[in-house]
Amino acid sequence: MIKSVTDRLTNIRLDNVIPDVFSNEDIGYSQIWLSDFCFERGRHYMIEAASGSGKSSLCSFIYHNRSDYRGNIFYNDINARSLDASAISDLRCRHLALLPQELRLFGELTALDNVKLKNRLTGYLSDEKIKDMFDLLGIADRINHPASMLSIGQMQRVAIIRALCQPFDFIILDEPVSHLDETNNRIVGKLIYDAAMAQSASIIITSVGNRLALPTDDVINVRL
Repeated sequence: MIKSVTDRLTNIRLDNVIPDVFSNEDIGYSQIWLSDFCFERGRHYMIEAASGSGKSSLCSFIYHNRSDYRGNIFYNDINARSLDASAISDLRCRHLALLPQELRLFGELTALDNVKLKNRLTGYLSDEKIKDMFDLLGIADRINHPASMLSIGQMQRVAIIRALCQPFDFIILDEPVSHLDETNNRIVGKLIYDAAMAQSASIIITSVGNRLALPTDDVINVRL
């Protein structure tokens, strides 16, 4: 078993990957499923996908919290299936950040505690920086409210702050602004873009229509 990736994760390559549930179906044209596709660090990707086409599955496969697929995924030419538990943990702590569509906040914890729960594991951001992000995203007045008492849009912004509480080479965002208006979309887009640029990292976004407004036109559009 492999014990670690490398100091930097420079690419993620999908070789003939398809979810097990799609293996006997006609998936039509896809640039990712049943293809040789490589995500390269420093480049940004917008994955357009209709509902039911497997975009959340793709995010889970890349993040390596699901392995119910055929084909292979490689991190710097290391097969994901060869990673041991320690290597997977290291991968998620230092190389891959994830914003899942379902957000996965703890309803009984405050918005701030949901963020600090992760930040205590990474020690990546100062308390001041975290509070600055709450203010920037317009939810400073909700910082001590239980997550269960927040609107979906407020929960989405809390989860975005949590996702940024770590170093990363790739940040994977599954429909990150589905419940945000145009103004908050632009603010979130710039926050994520600036965090990625500071680390020469990549942004991988899925969308079914409401696209994350990154402050750049240098985005590769990919059909799932």
